[in-house]
Amino acid sequence: MVKRGRRKTGLGKVDSRIGGGDAKGTVKKSIEEINAKIEKGKVVVVTAEEMKKIVEEEGVRRAAEKVDVVTTATFGPMCSSGALLNVGHSKPRIKIEEAYLNGVRVASGLAAVDLYLGATALRPDDPRNRQHPGKFEYGGGFVIEELVRGEKVQFEAYGYGTDCYPRRSVKTSLTLKSLNSAVLLNPRNAYQSYNVAVNADPKRTLYTYMGILRPNLGNANYSTTGGLSPLFNDPYLRRIGIGTRILVAGADGYVFWWGTQHRVVERTEKGIPKAPAATLATVANMKRMDATFLRGVSLTGYGVSLAVGIAIPIAILDEETARFCAVRDEDILMPVVDYSVDYPQSTGKTLGLVDYGSLRRGRVRIGGKEVETAPLSSYHKALELAQLLKERIKGGTFFLSGWVERLPSEGEDAELKALVVS
Repeated sequence: MVKRGRRKTGLGKVDSRIGGGDAKGTVKKSIEEINAKIEKGKVVVVTAEEMKKIVEEEGVRRAAEKVDVVTTATFGPMCSSGALLNVGHSKPRIKIEEAYLNGVRVASGLAAVDLYLGATALRPDDPRNRQHPGKFEYGGGFVIEELVRGEKVQFEAYGYGTDCYPRRSVKTSLTLKSLNSAVLLNPRNAYQSYNVAVNADPKRTLYTYMGILRPNLGNANYSTTGGLSPLFNDPYLRRIGIGTRILVAGADGYVFWWGTQHRVVERTEKGIPKAPAATLATVANMKRMDATFLRGVSLTGYGVSLAVGIAIPIAILDEETARFCAVRDEDILMPVVDYSVDYPQSTGKTLGLVDYGSLRRGRVRIGGKEVETAPLSSYHKALELAQLLKERIKGGTFFLSGWVERLPSEGEDAELKALVVS
């Protein structure tokens, strides 16, 4: 297991080789050397998809010598996402206690006009699941997408009135441009592996955040981009950490912490986790985003969400990094979980492991039965993002940053605790 640690080389500085110990091999590069190549237009950048072919044809050492950066990406529903907004002060001022955007409840409890719009927030009058399965046609994820598209949204807010904030209500319209700041501040994105969801109940159809699951193992839904996904290409978090510059929905952003529910789990011999593992907390400026890579999502019988596109560059500083970036879809094993009993009851049981290559081909064998598969993530959109990041690096408009601190790989910060109900 790679240990978490920080190189204390001065305020705001870290060892640019960010290796946590040198990898075996003769290829050694630094972030500064690669950024100098970017500035001179001499950097060699490939997508994770292209890197696998290079390693296969030329070997790990030659690939490490030849390639400077590998771009990775993922695109899919990421429920733990939201927008931190500052709407500005009215005349007279108001201290907002309750607020709505297009009728969707916005969280307050911060300073007077700071608000947080969660991707899964609903309108108070949404019927939810009172008529099961609920349609969940509109919510926070859709409002965030509309703002990024430049559309006008209706704003309604209420306060209790103070000497310094005497106003008690306000109704107006807002656009992304009119806001002082709008930051997509996501507590949990880009899961390293995830469940393959199935339904073992013989009769009942399930409506879940993993989509509709037909009874008797009628289908299997999954959500990852496999060999293109960031954390499968950096399984031990040697290159991706706090401070890593990334793209979020096409805008420059950063990993600002480890994501909620981040944990360390059992791995295969190639370092691939056998269960949902590491996650990232990400941040980026909504005013620079492309709505092509940010979509409101409606999940029948469950709720609303936000599909987020994230692209992350991996600096090829040594041969070990090149080897990890050669991970194939067939190397990636994902747990099959029954959402009729084991997931809702949190039993921890699985029905086995299946490889991502088979999932992408559309059929897997579970318990002796051939089961059709379908993704909630979009490999096509993720590949678009990986290509976009590749072109920005080649064009000299995106430079790499090393982490300022490793993401946790052991200890309490890497443990997932259950809520104890007394």
